[in-house]
Amino acid sequence: MPTLEAPEERLRKFKYRGKDASMRRQQRMVVSLELRKAKKDEQALKRRNITDLSPNPSSEKLAKAVSLTLDEIVSRVNGTDPHLCFQATQAARKMLSQERNPALKLIVEAGLVPRLVEFLKSSLYPSLQFEAAWALTNIASGPSELTQAVVEGGAVQPLIELLSSPDVAVCEQAVWALGNIAGDSPELRDIVISSNAVPHLLALVSSTVSIPFLRNITWTLSNLCRYKNPYPCAKVVKQMLPVLFYLLQHHDTEILSDTCWALSYLTDGCNERIGQVVGTGVLPRLVELMKSSELSILTPSLRTVGNIVTGTDQQTQVAIDAGMLSVLPQLLSHPRSSIQKEAAWALSNVAAGPCQQIQQLITHGMLPPLVALLKNGEFKVQKEAVWTVANFTTGGTVDQLIQLVQSGVLEPLVNLLSVQDPKIVLIILDVISCILQAAEKLFKKEKLCLLLEELGGIDKIEALQLHENRQIGQTALNIIESHFFEVNDFAVERGAHISWWADQQ
Repeated sequence: MPTLEAPEERLRKFKYRGKDASMRRQQRMVVSLELRKAKKDEQALKRRNITDLSPNPSSEKLAKAVSLTLDEIVSRVNGTDPHLCFQATQAARKMLSQERNPALKLIVEAGLVPRLVEFLKSSLYPSLQFEAAWALTNIASGPSELTQAVVEGGAVQPLIELLSSPDVAVCEQAVWALGNIAGDSPELRDIVISSNAVPHLLALVSSTVSIPFLRNITWTLSNLCRYKNPYPCAKVVKQMLPVLFYLLQHHDTEILSDTCWALSYLTDGCNERIGQVVGTGVLPRLVELMKSSELSILTPSLRTVGNIVTGTDQQTQVAIDAGMLSVLPQLLSHPRSSIQKEAAWALSNVAAGPCQQIQQLITHGMLPPLVALLKNGEFKVQKEAVWTVANFTTGGTVDQLIQLVQSGVLEPLVNLLSVQDPKIVLIILDVISCILQAAEKLFKKEKLCLLLEELGGIDKIEALQLHENRQIGQTALNIIESHFFEVNDFAVERGAHISWWADQQ
């Protein structure tokens, strides 16, 4: 799971007054979204072979119902008879393949890893190679210390060599083992990369490879893209991107999901990293996949596009030109709040751009679903919507702020002033202040103040002067003194005062 981002850190990255458009765009290097809670969606869990892998045919011919104790396994594995070594390795693999409480640690503590690694090199006995690779795959699927034991046992290079094995089952098992190792940590990922695994993996991708095998290759490539402290080296990313572009055109749900997750990892960073991905021309396809009914595809494709629009204004414009704003309205009203939240986050970064991009946001009908989220969304979604409005108000023109108020945004914002989240309250106060300043430029501040009073906004802002958070109290005081000090002297009939905004169009 990603670590939660401190509110102060997010506020620091937030688009605020006095910054230019590129500085104002939120560069959220770590986001507190909950879209990747599911282990498979996150791709963080290293897969474990259990009992659903089709057996290697040549292995099946040799297999007999052999039940061995751990001591017998150790004795036979360390012997010289290839047949007994095979039986013992297979028995060990079966112990490691139990769905509940597999004996991962016991096998490692028994000192079997170095011997299993040796069996990987037994080219005359592909069945033994297969069983050894499967056993090591399962060990590497365990806790980090066990994965580390596989690496320290010297498994990486022999596994890479097996990527050229004429035995497809052996080759595929090696892919799976390397995926488990690379998925453990950035350090082990880089060991796999530095051992020159990537060119061998890429060479396996073709139109003739079976879909189950291609799924494993794609998943392993995805793990090689994971982590950003440090990021995978730019040279290797450059090698992988054309193949990821190719895989993004596939029809298989699992391949598409893993490819999108790989691209989401690669775009979760600096503008240069984002530019590498954008330069491949993947955005139109990613936007197309954002329409998918499959959550496993929608989630990572939306995440990737969301990452891209944290980049430069030019990179954001490429995403807009690819049609992302045509898809976002339906995602803002998606049945799943997690998708609503992700879509609102992406929208907030578009709203953090120049006024030309804010206008495109308006033109594509984003304001009604945005206001709906502010009114009815779960609080985690409402917070993202507040950030969108805040970015809009600090970067938009006076005319654009008119359209924002016309959309009905003030009522839900006023209602949210009572939430127990000081940062959100502070941001809403800043939004109201920006809107009041815009009204003042149009000489319509008095009527806006009366509208806010009708919505209960003045009472809430006055009460916030006594808030325990000093910054909130001071901001509320400043708003009252600057804009509401003479509100009771306004000689304007109480009623529907929203109409004055319409007169400005």
